[in-house]
Order: sequence, then C-alpha cells, then structure tokens
Amino acid sequence: MSKPALTRTRDDADLERMLREQERDGNPMAALLSKKKASEAIPELPKWKGPFPPNRFGIRPGYRWDGVDRSNGFEKKLFTAQADMRATSEIAYQWSVEDM
Repeated sequence: MSKPALTRTRDDADLERMLREQERDGNPMAALLSKKKASEAIPELPKWKGPFPPNRFGIRPGYRWDGVDRSNGFEKKLFTAQADMRATSEIAYQWSVEDM
C-alpha cells in the first residue's frame, strides 16, 4: 500500500485528471463536451397564464400569484405620466410641422 505524495509534481496523474474535469468559463467546447450540465438542469416552474398589470421591469408574476394587485398605484401613475409625455410630444411635433 503506497501513500499518496504530499507534493504535486508535473506528472501527477490525480492532479491531471482533476484539472481536466474542471469546467471553465469561456471554453467554446464546454457545451459539446459537458454531459453533467444536461443532467443537472433546473426544472422550469410553471408560469402565470392569466393577465397581469404591467410593471416597469417587465417581470411576470410567479405561478402562485392569486391575481390581486397589491401595489400602491405608483406603477400605474408612472405609465400614465409616460403616456401623457409621449402624447404631448407627438402633438407638439405635429403642430410644428403642420405648415410644411
């Protein structure tokens, strides 16, 4: 029974195997060579299928959402203000090019 050496040398088989098994960022062949990632994929949760109020980040509600909007109304006011600004600028543009 031989004990493993305390030092690592250039021709250490265990070190070589460990380094080859590591997956590194930026490796273009990692997608083709990796069989671990396919088996370790996270199962996708179900998505909310009904309508939901828009938000400024575009995040869909979770699949357990009960459909009740519990916001304080800020998002609604924000979207209303943005729509008013767009409409005002469009009317101003149309007025400025009316004579042309």
